[in-house]
Amino acid sequence: MTEELEQILSQLTQPDNAVIQQATAQLKQAFKDPAIIPALCAVMSGSQNPQIRQSAAVMLRLRVKKHWKKISPNDRESLKAVVLQAFMQETVHTVQHSLSQLCAVMVKHETPDRWPALLQLLNQSTKSSNPHDRQIGLLLLNKVMESNPEPFKPHYCQLLQLFSTVLQDHNNPTALYYCILTLTAITAYTGSEEMNQMRSIIPSLIVALKHLIKADQAQASEAMEVFNELMESEVSIIVPHIADMVRFCLEVGSDTALTDSLRVKALSCIAFLIKLKSKTVLKQKLLNPILQAIFPVLTAAPPPGEEDPEDEEDDSGDGTDNDNPKHCAAQIIDTMALHMPPEKLFQQLMPLTQACLASENPYQRKGGIMCLAVLAEGCADHIRTKMLSSVLQTVCQSLSDSNQVVRSASLFALGQFSEHLQPEVSKYCAELMPLLLGYLSSLNQAKVGHVTKAFYALENFMENLGADIEPYLPTLMDTMLSALNSTESLKIKELAVSAIGAIANAAKELLVPYFPPVIESLKGFLTTTTEEMRSLQTQSLDTLSVLARTISKDVFSPLAAECVRLGLNLTDTIDDPDLRRCTYSLYSAVSTVSPDALTPHLTDITTVMLLALKSNEGITAHLEEDKTFVLLDDDDDDDENEEAKDTDAFLEDETETDVHDVAGFSVENAYIDEKEDACDALGEIAFNTGAVFQPFLEYSFQQVYEMRDFPHEDVRRAAFGAMGQFCRAQHKVWKENPNEANHQALLKLLDVVLPCFLETVRTEHERQVVMGILETMNNVMKSCKEEVFKNPARLKEISYVIRDVLKKKTACQDGGGDEADDEDQQAEYDAMLQEFAGEGIPLLASSVPADSFAPFLNDLLPLLMSKAKSTCTVADRSFSVGTIGEILQALVGVSGGRGVAGRLSNRLLPVLVAGVRDSDAEVRNNSVYGLGCLAQAAGPIIVSDYPMMLSVFSNLLTKESDLRVIDNLCAALCRMIMSNVEAVPLEQVVPALVTRLPLKEDLEENKTVFSCLAMLYSHSPALIVKLMKPIVTTSTHILGNKDVDKETQNIFTVLMKEFAQHHSADFQAAVTSLPGEQQATLSAAIAAS
Repeated sequence: MTEELEQILSQLTQPDNAVIQQATAQLKQAFKDPAIIPALCAVMSGSQNPQIRQSAAVMLRLRVKKHWKKISPNDRESLKAVVLQAFMQETVHTVQHSLSQLCAVMVKHETPDRWPALLQLLNQSTKSSNPHDRQIGLLLLNKVMESNPEPFKPHYCQLLQLFSTVLQDHNNPTALYYCILTLTAITAYTGSEEMNQMRSIIPSLIVALKHLIKADQAQASEAMEVFNELMESEVSIIVPHIADMVRFCLEVGSDTALTDSLRVKALSCIAFLIKLKSKTVLKQKLLNPILQAIFPVLTAAPPPGEEDPEDEEDDSGDGTDNDNPKHCAAQIIDTMALHMPPEKLFQQLMPLTQACLASENPYQRKGGIMCLAVLAEGCADHIRTKMLSSVLQTVCQSLSDSNQVVRSASLFALGQFSEHLQPEVSKYCAELMPLLLGYLSSLNQAKVGHVTKAFYALENFMENLGADIEPYLPTLMDTMLSALNSTESLKIKELAVSAIGAIANAAKELLVPYFPPVIESLKGFLTTTTEEMRSLQTQSLDTLSVLARTISKDVFSPLAAECVRLGLNLTDTIDDPDLRRCTYSLYSAVSTVSPDALTPHLTDITTVMLLALKSNEGITAHLEEDKTFVLLDDDDDDDENEEAKDTDAFLEDETETDVHDVAGFSVENAYIDEKEDACDALGEIAFNTGAVFQPFLEYSFQQVYEMRDFPHEDVRRAAFGAMGQFCRAQHKVWKENPNEANHQALLKLLDVVLPCFLETVRTEHERQVVMGILETMNNVMKSCKEEVFKNPARLKEISYVIRDVLKKKTACQDGGGDEADDEDQQAEYDAMLQEFAGEGIPLLASSVPADSFAPFLNDLLPLLMSKAKSTCTVADRSFSVGTIGEILQALVGVSGGRGVAGRLSNRLLPVLVAGVRDSDAEVRNNSVYGLGCLAQAAGPIIVSDYPMMLSVFSNLLTKESDLRVIDNLCAALCRMIMSNVEAVPLEQVVPALVTRLPLKEDLEENKTVFSCLAMLYSHSPALIVKLMKPIVTTSTHILGNKDVDKETQNIFTVLMKEFAQHHSADFQAAVTSLPGEQQATLSAAIAAS
């Protein structure tokens, strides 16, 4: 059979289809013969043709992988012997490679201890005095270990001894390469007993990498992955050597003689280290050396006659896809901003940045601006509160720099600032808009690449302006509409469509007059099918979604059904993940305006989205052999088919799907974005369409739940968000139709989702995912309230998770044991994570009886109060007193709340009173609110503190200039009065309060104020009648004001009606001082009530 088989295999390599088909049929037949295994063995070790030897090895691997148990014990033993013999006599590297992979699959079935000959061969070859044998031994070891790291655990200590010897073998780079790859493979599985050995290897590992770089930069780049693996799985191994590792990576990253990909690898190791271990980097004083090394990379001029990728004309303008050393240097600073306390970072970074900005060299100036740009996200609070005007001034000056490279960087920086430094940056509208509009006026003659950057800056700036955009609307919309109608360039059209979306976000209903021409253009773009229109179409869908959410309901609703049809037609005719993704967002937006428009199409819509979640498209496995074979993973044991399947598996030249044979995965971004947007859209559509989504809920939930451990964090975050939305959707359905089946479905869903949330908060390494889960969990508690706590263990579990985040005990919080030295300084995003957790505390307080929550609240309060110290950041102080206020407000509405608030009052009063004297307005505001809530929640027990509280408030009133604080002061006084009217000197307090009306900023508090005045009117009418005129005058600001809710307007109207009926003369006198139009509004409101 051997010769026959060799014949068939050689025919399969012929370039003739007919020959191949015939050989395939013969191969399927041959596979039915049990003698196939010995025959393949014979070909693999005896054929003269290396390609055939390799094919036989691959066929055996597929056979072993699927049907090891069906191979007779004799054949197994002879296979074990033959493969090792073949391996040792083989001289062709590709065949050795395939043989080592065959061994790897066999070890999976036979533990290493049941194959002593393999261990013996590995032992002899890796220690051989012949360098070539050592290489081959290490190749075999590498393949066998990579696919079975765990079974070899008993041998780790021995292996690490071997590695420490091999790493000294500097003249044998191939051996070094396989040795380091194997070390990388076992790192995640090593335990405490290997720790010391691992640590001692690191210095020689660094030296070995230096030698490997000289021999083969591509292999060295791959081998450097060992650092990421060591950092990720066992940072404590690396901590003693961090300084050496950083020095080495900086040397490589700075060396312009090396390839870009190797330098990028080295610099990204540093970014990864900062992300995982920023405290250690600071503690070991490595911040300055890193900055000193990366600034020259960041500010380097490109080679003569070339440009940086982001300055080239065809750059996409988003500055994301440039994998080069300069981009990595900026990324390191970006990572520092996200993971280090701003004060510590800026102290070392600003001198370097300022030197760049003052330089004669344009690339130095560009580097300085890029540095400011990437700081904006991670250090937003610091920049907004301490240095905004100087930073903006720098960027504005650079917008008119003589060099276009600097101007482009400034536009990018302005876009970053606009995105992250809100709301303060919008106050510079008058200075910035003219500059940006100036860029647009020269649209036609400028280079498209530069225009793209101008649009990026303009969009991000406009998006957050709100009604302040009004004066600029005519100019903006004329520019955009003429670009849509007249420009030849599709790219400019696309930018204009995108800008209209940003304008709509700010202008909302102010955009209505421009709506018809915009819609006509978008419909035109969306009905063509030519390839070059694709990115213009995705942008048009995006903008259409924004319009659906921002333009008033009655304007958009008539178009809703047509929009859904447009989307479905596009995805029926065009297969493009970006286009599909944008249709999901469109359906999602439509569901907020007119969910009925989706109902007839829900089957089609959910089918497309669930397919996107299930699909593996765009995920490519990197295989290590040149020729790759697909493996169809079918588990049915129908023998007739099996042989055929193995043959097909061998013949289909596709990528192998077993992760262990694979060097890694790469995923195309478009498919990741599609999965992320599908999760987001499914959640929102389920919530907005309610009962009609029920038939799709269970299957949608299953598919989304599968995504919770997807490799990419954005998809995980979106999946958790959608799981929360499904819970809220089910709760809404139950509320609308409160039967037992709906209730049970909700409880069942919560019992799956909440444990999954809590577990992931503790174990997930990506901070953004954890923040997303905490936010989603808060929304679920807000919507489902006491249903969340029907499970008796839940209150304790959620309280403990919040406590762990506040104590920095979760996996994403780098609890490196060096907590004590600097509690008050942390990265802004670390503080934000704790804020998301803290926001859950008032939600717990409002959902369960106060006495059940009290023991947990006692644990959580000290953690909150510790953030109110004067040494903490403004953001922390504001969060601390704000959350305390919200907790007290929550206690007002639950059973037993008064007793719990009363028992806490002695602990909380000093914190809130100190907060009222804070230098920051937001902290004062939250403290004043908290004191009012304390009076309201604790009731009579706190009366003895009223004189002190009133004196604190009266002191504040005389010197406070912040309008929101004054509004909250009025509301706090009202809460005190409503809680204990007898304890307040009304004759002094009420007139002072009424003169501060109407409220200017915090209009929600009108409800508190007018409820109090209504109560006072029944309690001491004479006092209120004396103040009637100023009270009536506030009607201008209450009635018909869209920012004041209907309930408040009703409370106000009832009070006015009382005045009109019982004190008509005084009331008429007060009304005549109002403008005529307002008099009419007031009379109409009274008449209607």
